[in-house]
Amino acid sequence: MRAIGVKGGRGNADALFIEEIPVPKPKSGDALVKIKAFGLNRMDLLQREGKYPVPPQAPSTMGVEFSGVIEELGAEGCNDFRVGDEVFGLAYGGAYAEYIAVSTNMLIHKPSEMTWVEAAGIPETWITACQALYLIGGHTPGKSVLWHAGASSVSIAGIQLALNSGASAVYVTAGSQEKIDFCVRQLGATAGYNYRNQTWDSEILKVTNGRGVDVVIDFVGATHFQGNLNVAAKDAHIVQLGQMSGSILPTNVDISGILMKRLRFEGSTLRSRDEQYQKQLRDILVDQALPRFRNGAFKVYVEKVFSFEDIANAHKLLESNQTKGKIICTVN
Repeated sequence: MRAIGVKGGRGNADALFIEEIPVPKPKSGDALVKIKAFGLNRMDLLQREGKYPVPPQAPSTMGVEFSGVIEELGAEGCNDFRVGDEVFGLAYGGAYAEYIAVSTNMLIHKPSEMTWVEAAGIPETWITACQALYLIGGHTPGKSVLWHAGASSVSIAGIQLALNSGASAVYVTAGSQEKIDFCVRQLGATAGYNYRNQTWDSEILKVTNGRGVDVVIDFVGATHFQGNLNVAAKDAHIVQLGQMSGSILPTNVDISGILMKRLRFEGSTLRSRDEQYQKQLRDILVDQALPRFRNGAFKVYVEKVFSFEDIANAHKLLESNQTKGKIICTVN
């Protein structure tokens, strides 16, 4: 089968190429899926550059989310899946290819109302958002939420989830007015702040009359750390999912808020988790989101669709940080 490899094992986007590798064999409990489309994620850029700790069970081929058709099933434990079923799902790797072998615990039946492209943009993004908001963030109706990187795919999902779950307010930060307008006008966020030219923590404290927010979800890291402590309400949860600005804190960071506000600060990953943990999150996604994908209440925002053969340009677009939503590749 055809798959996307990296010349020399690591490199820039132009090092990506199409190679021929064996079709994977589904083991017991697995399905072999013929891939129709797959989604790109920031971890793919890091993996391509040799900077991502790939789980030991992952194949060398990149890609963790996909949509497609089941062509073969392993010996047993296939849940309610059958050959010919249209599915989408999450894998430890291997989605940049024509076929993938994946546990049926991580597959979801594709609603007929959704396209292959839309379905391929759900698994990693929406499962991560569910993990951050519910499992770690402890969100319940009436709590307020702050999503950093508001126009990122995970935050786009998270804003929709929070609003649907009865959030009292949903705030975002982003690096351009265009992205802020998108979050507020199209997604329904309460308000947005440009971290490049606004003191976002002060602004949020102002509009909340000094109370702050109950759940903060951050992908940025060092540069936002102090602001997150400042803006957190008493007994708030701060969820750290990334460190795009680095992991070394600036000098004079004041951590007194952790104690005085009784804050819970927790970092988390998804890809390195065991299958049962990921299945728990898949089940949350099915319960919380799948009916709303069917009726159109939830939307998968896609920035651009590329062909399988144009993977290098897809990576370059993701690297530009100019996107609002998913980048998807289709496999003919």
